[in-house]
Amino acid sequence: MAEKKIIAVIGATGAQGGGLVRAILEDAAGGFAVRAITRKVDSDRARELAKLGAEVVAADSDDGATLERAFKGAHGAYCVTAFWEHFSPVKELAQAAAMARAARQAGVRHVIWSTLEDTRRWVPLSDKRMPTLMEKYKVPHFDAKGESNHFFTDADVPTTFLATSFYWDNFIGFGLGPKRGPDGRLALTLPMGDKRLPGIAVEDIGRCAYGIFKRGAEMTGRTVGIAGELLTGRQMADAMTRALGREVVYNAIPPEVFRSFGFPGAEDLGNMFQFKHDFESVYCGARDPKVARSLNPGLLDFAAWLERYKGRIPLD
Repeated sequence: MAEKKIIAVIGATGAQGGGLVRAILEDAAGGFAVRAITRKVDSDRARELAKLGAEVVAADSDDGATLERAFKGAHGAYCVTAFWEHFSPVKELAQAAAMARAARQAGVRHVIWSTLEDTRRWVPLSDKRMPTLMEKYKVPHFDAKGESNHFFTDADVPTTFLATSFYWDNFIGFGLGPKRGPDGRLALTLPMGDKRLPGIAVEDIGRCAYGIFKRGAEMTGRTVGIAGELLTGRQMADAMTRALGREVVYNAIPPEVFRSFGFPGAEDLGNMFQFKHDFESVYCGARDPKVARSLNPGLLDFAAWLERYKGRIPLD
């Protein structure tokens, strides 16, 4: 029997990485083994992955030497950063550069870099339609990832650039789910007007990534955008109404109102939604659910995601 190819997964105990780890482990005949990379090998999540059959290895994205050791002997590597842990695009850039260097030094043959658009290509810093943040960015958590793409190409690492979408799971754990308004009605509040928002179940990001690894070399050098469905705010609210058995209305607000909400990252997210609204054709055009379904035949649409997870959506 041929030896299984090792896929090293950064952020294995997180959302995207965890989905990929499980996708590999669930496909026992798939020809791949998984190396789960985490800073905390003794955490409950890391122990759970080990019990499921993953090789769990310690490494830190801030320490390139640990990454190189963790990548050694791996055929593939899934590289992702966690902006919302530190809110620092400078840190994201440094981590991405370290990942690219480590992959090069370790001889990794297929990297997937989880990226997003550098919105400054469409909205330069001189453009006043949305505020410039941190002096250098329009949407920091997008721009730093897009800017980091060149680290992988400069390192001559065979890379697939995976452009992800809004996590529907944000309606559960990120505080973006329906809230009860002054009139007592549940409202889904987004600054998207009548524009479509590409969304995806976070577990499906990992499953799509696994589909890319299975296809191999034909996918390197390509940018692949994925989404489960492209829906307006009203369509999502209507789907929630059907799934929850309680009316959810859509509350469309201007992006400047969203930016004023005051929670950490509100300005970043307000600019993000404005970018997706103002450049709907560009953003949606880069994310075809048919592409995601070709990589992951079990891809969830929003209704299926709601049916599976509606009990976890907090309702104020």
